[in-house]
Amino acid sequence: MTMQQLSDAELARQPAAYWTGVAYEALIAFTRARHAEHGFTQPQFWLLRNLSANDLLPQGGGMTVGELRQAMSSYLRAEDDLDAEAEVLLERGWLVRDDEGRLRITEAGEGARVTLAQHAPAVRARIHTGIDDADYVTTLKVLRQMIRNTGGGSAW
Repeated sequence: MTMQQLSDAELARQPAAYWTGVAYEALIAFTRARHAEHGFTQPQFWLLRNLSANDLLPQGGGMTVGELRQAMSSYLRAEDDLDAEAEVLLERGWLVRDDEGRLRITEAGEGARVTLAQHAPAVRARIHTGIDDADYVTTLKVLRQMIRNTGGGSAW
């Protein structure tokens, strides 16, 4: 039986943990494949974002790979190797490393971050095809409530 053949009552009995896991894996795989088509990885984009004064590091400055790993701990995957990803960005000239081991974004890196971010709307649009904003908002509200119901993060 396919999911399209299930009644609403049958869908209501489906395990949320299973389906959120399936959705997570599918969304990550899709997003990472789109990034790869444009010659970068999701962790590389996160590094640029976390080092940009125009994005997630408004005070500017730099961070060590360890500090970046901590900053990204809620969304890094086990297979993400920030040391290797940072090396690629250093080779491209998008990052520099200072004498204290802190990574800093370069002007070229900031330009790359801006260019790479321009792909996000198309990725979002493809993921959201056939889903209106009201349904999406309802889904997020339900997931946030499930997180609260199970003692998950207080930020939700």
